[in-house]
Amino acid sequence: MLNFDFYNPTQIVFGKDRLGELDNLIPKEARVLILYGGGSIKKYGTLEKVKENLKNRVVFEFGGIEPNPKFSTLMKAVDVVKSEDINFLLAVGGGSVMDGTKFVAIASKYIGQNPEKLLEYGFENVPVDCAIPLATIVTLPATGSEMNNGAVISHNGKKVPVFSSHTFPKFSILDPELTYSLPTTQVANGIVDTFIHTVEQYVTFPAEGRFQDRTAEGILLTLIEIGKKTIENPTDYDSRANLMWCATMALNGLIGAGVPQDWSTHMIGHDITALFGIDHAKSLAILQPAIWEIRKEQKKLKLLQYAERVWNIKEGSDDEKITLAILKTREFFESLGIKTYLSDYEIKEEQIEDILKSLELNKRTHLSETGDLTLDITRKILKKALKK
Repeated sequence: MLNFDFYNPTQIVFGKDRLGELDNLIPKEARVLILYGGGSIKKYGTLEKVKENLKNRVVFEFGGIEPNPKFSTLMKAVDVVKSEDINFLLAVGGGSVMDGTKFVAIASKYIGQNPEKLLEYGFENVPVDCAIPLATIVTLPATGSEMNNGAVISHNGKKVPVFSSHTFPKFSILDPELTYSLPTTQVANGIVDTFIHTVEQYVTFPAEGRFQDRTAEGILLTLIEIGKKTIENPTDYDSRANLMWCATMALNGLIGAGVPQDWSTHMIGHDITALFGIDHAKSLAILQPAIWEIRKEQKKLKLLQYAERVWNIKEGSDDEKITLAILKTREFFESLGIKTYLSDYEIKEEQIEDILKSLELNKRTHLSETGDLTLDITRKILKKALKK
């Protein structure tokens, strides 16, 4: 097992009817800014319930945080924070709202420099001394942002990571019932995003992280068991609760501690989303099978483990087991209503070069757990992902 540090201070408040505990979780003297996306939290009464439970606090709202939250939008929220002397941020929504709120938390305290500088540090912690305290109420299980310190922000056609040790949420409320009204495609996206988060910390190379492996396998098996079920029956509490907890556990640092990680799928996917507007999770579903098909040899031992433990494939040669496991993964994504080829989204072969140019511009030229995934290999992956 590799050396690691593990730190996660976020309090999780899980289950039915937990919004009533907001009054005990947020300081009484707080000036609170509620941040959210579109109008769904108003339409379904979530915003009203949140405000009711904030009681006598001074409360402001900032709506309109878009999917793949834009720097320009978030800087408008920073202006509100400064003008109204906000001292607590409450994100109500999915990953984009939570990510955007994290950025607002640090940008509001970033004094004396252009906040665009915060987008230049990649996976390193940005150099800030503090941030405005924040918490989340999750309405879309997918990104795990409710229990980590990372965010992805869009600016000038790029999607860039932003990390700070100061942006772990103080607490996160996870009520599965708040997800019942989600559109089917968003639920499917959440399942795929969680699945890919898990395999990118699992299908790498053996590192004797036995607990991490078994925990990752448990998440994957659970998603396979409940994925289609929770789409077809959105008010099945137990299925939706299991999805919600899987999404949180997939990216809170636990299964990635002490093991190699490969975020190639996400890095290439970010550029596909930025260029063509394809949903984040859909870009991942396109790429992951193709990456494994091209990288069979480099990932052979863990792909075999994945085939045997997750898909229960016991017979055949090593290559046959791996090939079948990749096929079953693709079929799982397709069973959720998510297409898994670039051509399904009208992306043509000549546009592959546009993706490669974007990757080069964003310095995503040596990806994978070993840094050996070059643009030439990425070209092969994209061609494999093009069509059936």
